[in-house]
Amino acid sequence: YRDLHTFELQAPTRVIEWARGSRVCVAGYGQSTGNEILQLIPPPALQAKEAQGLCPERDFKVECGGFSKRPVYSLKHVPDTSLLVTSGPPDSSLQVWQVSAEDSDVIKSVGTIATENATGKPWAKIATLSARAPWVLHGSTLDSVQITEVELRKNVYTAGCQDGEELAGLAFLDGSTAVLCCARGRLCVADVRQPRGALQALPAPAAPCGHRWCLGTACAAQGPGLGAQPVARLSSGGLLTLTDLRKASEPLASATARVPSPGSGAEFLCVSWAPALQGCLAVSGFDGTVHVYDTQSWDSSGREAEPVFVHKGHALDGSGDPALVTVHTWHPQKPRTVLSAASNGSLHVWDWVQP
Repeated sequence: YRDLHTFELQAPTRVIEWARGSRVCVAGYGQSTGNEILQLIPPPALQAKEAQGLCPERDFKVECGGFSKRPVYSLKHVPDTSLLVTSGPPDSSLQVWQVSAEDSDVIKSVGTIATENATGKPWAKIATLSARAPWVLHGSTLDSVQITEVELRKNVYTAGCQDGEELAGLAFLDGSTAVLCCARGRLCVADVRQPRGALQALPAPAAPCGHRWCLGTACAAQGPGLGAQPVARLSSGGLLTLTDLRKASEPLASATARVPSPGSGAEFLCVSWAPALQGCLAVSGFDGTVHVYDTQSWDSSGREAEPVFVHKGHALDGSGDPALVTVHTWHPQKPRTVLSAASNGSLHVWDWVQP
């Protein structure tokens, strides 16, 4: 490591989101009422544009917070606003939160984005964008995908699809295009300029039946359109596939992550591209580690890939059981800086050194 900071949360979190002013938002996912939503100020060393040498203050600080009556399974900051959007059981509705001004330390609920037939559906996957207006893309199944203008609570797009397959993830590629990933690995591309446009369905990767998938894309602000960065998919069996959406008939590359005892569970699967490091992605959700891979030498063989770095810092929880990494995310500007959280409530930010 070049640097490592730790923070102990009151409850485990499965969301880490960068917000305004390089703040970090986290939230609890327990089943009881009163799940915390916190906005944290990172350690000064993490906010500096260049190395500052020894720094006496190495901890996160809580800047403001609030409580959600439901578990928070996904949280996104709405760019260019002070709003957060969250989702979680027991249905597919969204909750909207206001991060208060500097003279207050409260994150307060300001409304709900209801969805049609939300009751009984899985929790909604969400993505945000401000290319035209503050938008949230959300849905729990292919036939429930829509875009809502957050401040006006106005629907601006609904996917023209009758397929009720469960979604594993979704993302904006730019202000005109979104990609959707089904739980069984199939990709669909949506042109959001067409209010009820049909989805372009792409083939699912070859994988054993029963595997579930998750999605990783580049940030929509990093580059325009379909060719900015391959779309990464990770299966619960450890298979990684990279797809160029301009030529999606076959994978651009594939490999198998070095994961212990891959199974069918996929609750915390996470794959993400490094925004400031060409060809690097990180994988977590199988155990207490985060693996970093350099994909630039990958081919289509699917053979096991060697990680360039493995973060093993999340210790055992109080019961002696191994902690499970629930989520990770990259720092938006610092190339090798990653934040990760685990089931024991530990939050780590680490800067790894290239071997």
